Amino acid sequence: MTIPKFKKFNIEAYKPGKSKIKKLKKIIKLSANEFALGMSPRAKKIISDKKLKLERYPDGKSELLRREISKKYKCNSDKIICGAGSDEVIQMICQLYLKPKDEVIVPQYSFLMYRIYAKIVGAKVVFAKELEFKISVSEIIKKVTKKTKIVFLANPNNPTGTYLTKKELLELRKKLNKNILLVVDDAYAEYMKNKDYKSGLDLFKNKENVFILRTFSKIFGLASLRVGWGLGSKKIIDALNIIKPPFNVSLLAQLAAVESLKDSKFIEKSIKHNLIFAKKIKSFLERYQIFSNMISANFLLLDFKRSNHSAKEFYEKLKNKGIIVRSTEDGYHIKNKLRLTIGSRSENLAFMNVVKNILN
Repeated sequence: MTIPKFKKFNIEAYKPGKSKIKKLKKIIKLSANEFALGMSPRAKKIISDKKLKLERYPDGKSELLRREISKKYKCNSDKIICGAGSDEVIQMICQLYLKPKDEVIVPQYSFLMYRIYAKIVGAKVVFAKELEFKISVSEIIKKVTKKTKIVFLANPNNPTGTYLTKKELLELRKKLNKNILLVVDDAYAEYMKNKDYKSGLDLFKNKENVFILRTFSKIFGLASLRVGWGLGSKKIIDALNIIKPPFNVSLLAQLAAVESLKDSKFIEKSIKHNLIFAKKIKSFLERYQIFSNMISANFLLLDFKRSNHSAKEFYEKLKNKGIIVRSTEDGYHIKNKLRLTIGSRSENLAFMNVVKNILN
């Protein structure tokens, strides 16, 4: 039989954080930056409602959700688009803006889907060096050419956990050509309590040439429901709505996201939990000469440069004890480092106990 020809892509496929270990039923997964406390009780209640009409298509425009987002973040609902995770919004932005041979600049170590979606539409991905695993404004500016259409960055950045200050982010937008779209991914913004930080949303919500990404997969704990959103100029949003899949965000996802936004007590509790345990784990690991970034998101990038153990060796020893962390060699090509998600109280304590046994 003949298989009709299809396009071939020279792309390294996205590898998610591992979630299974052969022969082990009970595992602790600290590899995917999922939120430790799960979803809000309000979200749980709404999606367990037996009266939901799941035989009907959801609202294709996510109007109720967009209205709640605009209330919560004080922005115009007509400038918001919702997606099946923020990665679908990234995909749509690439489809809207990029032609073959256009150029996209991404930091050297950044969320892998920026480069993957850009390459799928035939654009050239240009990597800007990071300095000490931090995004560099000057290195991004060096890479700009007449072909540059988009600059993608996450702030704080995944997987490094470092961030650009308010001053640096404003400087980047000022130095970039006005015709280049700056996409700022605020996926971990809610965790940030550093005084010199401002989210992309706070800085650029009324800027025509900046597009902001947000997600419900992190602090809101809705990773499995796949819901995210983007905010940009009304002209960009109107154009995206033409190419957007018709019913891309499920009814359950929309309703759970709406309730999550309303549950400010749960969000505050979640932020506090993350800060407490990130500090504990960071100082605990430093006793064993394993250092990490300043606390920013819900994960730490662990550096084994001064440790008696290599990242690979540590990874395998944790895995043998039923704990999975993220290897940064997969996709990111960062050697001798691991990314550790901050888990629940019991997961964090179990992790520290296992580490004691391994390293003593």
